[in-house]
Amino acid sequence: MRDLLESSALALSAAFRRGTISPLDVMDATLAQIDRMNGKINALWSIRAEAAREAARAAEARFVAREPLGALDGLPVTLKDSIHVNGWPYRHGTAANEDRPPSTFDAPPAARTLEAGGIVLAKTTMPDFGLLAAGVSSAFGIVRNPWDATKNTGGSSAGAGAALAGGLCHLAVGTDIAGSVRLPAAHCGVVALKPTQGRVPHLVPSTTRSAGPMARSVADVAFYLSVLSRFDARDSGALPADGIRYHERLQADLRGRRVGLLLSMGYGAPVEPVVEQVVQAAARALEAAGAIVEPVDPPFGHDAYQAIDRTLQVRGLAEYRSFTPEQQVKVLAQVAYWSLKAERIDGAAYQDLLNTIEASKQELHRAIGGYDLLLTPTLPCVSFPADRVGLDEATPLAHATFTAWFNQTGQPALSLPFGHDRHNHPIGVQLVGRRFDDLGVLQAGAFLEQARGRMPDWPF
Repeated sequence: MRDLLESSALALSAAFRRGTISPLDVMDATLAQIDRMNGKINALWSIRAEAAREAARAAEARFVAREPLGALDGLPVTLKDSIHVNGWPYRHGTAANEDRPPSTFDAPPAARTLEAGGIVLAKTTMPDFGLLAAGVSSAFGIVRNPWDATKNTGGSSAGAGAALAGGLCHLAVGTDIAGSVRLPAAHCGVVALKPTQGRVPHLVPSTTRSAGPMARSVADVAFYLSVLSRFDARDSGALPADGIRYHERLQADLRGRRVGLLLSMGYGAPVEPVVEQVVQAAARALEAAGAIVEPVDPPFGHDAYQAIDRTLQVRGLAEYRSFTPEQQVKVLAQVAYWSLKAERIDGAAYQDLLNTIEASKQELHRAIGGYDLLLTPTLPCVSFPADRVGLDEATPLAHATFTAWFNQTGQPALSLPFGHDRHNHPIGVQLVGRRFDDLGVLQAGAFLEQARGRMPDWPF
C-alpha cells in the first residue's frame, strides 16, 4: 500500500494505461490512509469515499476498454474549500458559512480536473476568508503538519499541503494571493506553483489571486499544470492556452541563465540561519550547473508590505460585512479584528494604497529585471506552532515576505523542498521567473529536485 501512496501521479497514470495497477486499488489505499491519518492532521473535509470508489471503478472499466477519459483519469485529487464544485459545500474556511447552500457550478480548476478524469475525493481545509498564512480556522479548527503535529502547515492552502505530505491524495489545487500555495508547500515539504497570473483560469477573476497545482514532485505539478492551464472564458484575465505539456519538457540546460540570489526584501522577519544555509546550497547547485548566480541587494528600503496588508484588510472587511451580525460572531476572532482595521480606509485611501503598490512594483522590477530567475527562501523561518495564526499574530500575513510581491507582479513562482532542519522539519526554496516563463521555473525546479538528492521518507 505504501508503494501506491508514494508513487507519483505520472507513474500511476502510466501504470493505469498499461493495466499493471488498478485505479480502485489506489483509491482504496488512499481512503485507508485517510481513515488512519486525517483525524490526526485535519487536512480534509467533505470526504466522499463511496463516490470516489465508484468513480475509481468507472475509471478502471475505461482503462480495460482502452478509453481513458483524460490525462488524470483515476487519480485521487483534492480541491481547496475555496474552489466551487457543483453540489459540494463551500465554507471559505469560516463557520459563518456553515448554512450556505452547496455550490451550483464548477470553477475552472474543478471543471478541468473532472474533464480530465481526476477523482475529487474531498475538499481541503483552510483558514477564514483565505486570509491567514496558517492552518487555523473557525470552520475546521487547527490543521496539523504531518512532519510534526505541533507545527503549523502554513496557509491558506493548509489542508492541501498537509494532505499531500500525509499521503491523502496525489494531486491538489490550492489558491494563492500572497503565498497561499507556496507557504504550505514549504512547511509541509511538498511542491507548489503560483503560475503566471492568468495561466490557470479561476473565479472570481483577479489580478493577484491564482489557483495553483500542488504535488509531491515538480514533475507532478507540471503534469497537473498541463491540465489546469486550459482556457476558460469565464475568467476575464485568463491567458490563451499555450499547449505546452510541461511535464514532458523539464530537462533543460541551465548554463548561462542569470539567477539572482535574494535573501532579504529589505524588511520583515530576519531569515533564520538554517533557512539561509539551505538556500545557499540551492544556489551552489545552480552554479554547478552553469547558471550565473549573483546576490541581489534588498529591493526595498522601507516596509513595502504594509500597503499590501491594508488592501487585504479591505478584502477581508468586504467579506466580513457580507454576513449578518449573528454570522459575524462566528468568524475567527483574529481574522475579524484584522479585517475591521480596514474601516478606517476610505475609497481615496484605498486608491492611494494601490498607487503605493504600483510604485513599489517598479522598485522591485528595477532590482530584479536583469535576471532570468530569482532564488529566495519561501519562508524566513522553518515553522511556528500549529495553533498560531502567524509568525507575528498582530499581522498574520507579514511572514509572506518573499512570496506576496510575486502575486502583485504576476510572475510565476515555485516552492520546493531543498532541506530539513535538525528536527526533520522541511525547508523550502522559491524560484521566481519572468512573466509567462512557467516552464523555465519548472525546469529549474526539476533540476534542483534532482540535485538535492534523497530526502527523508514521507511521514506516512
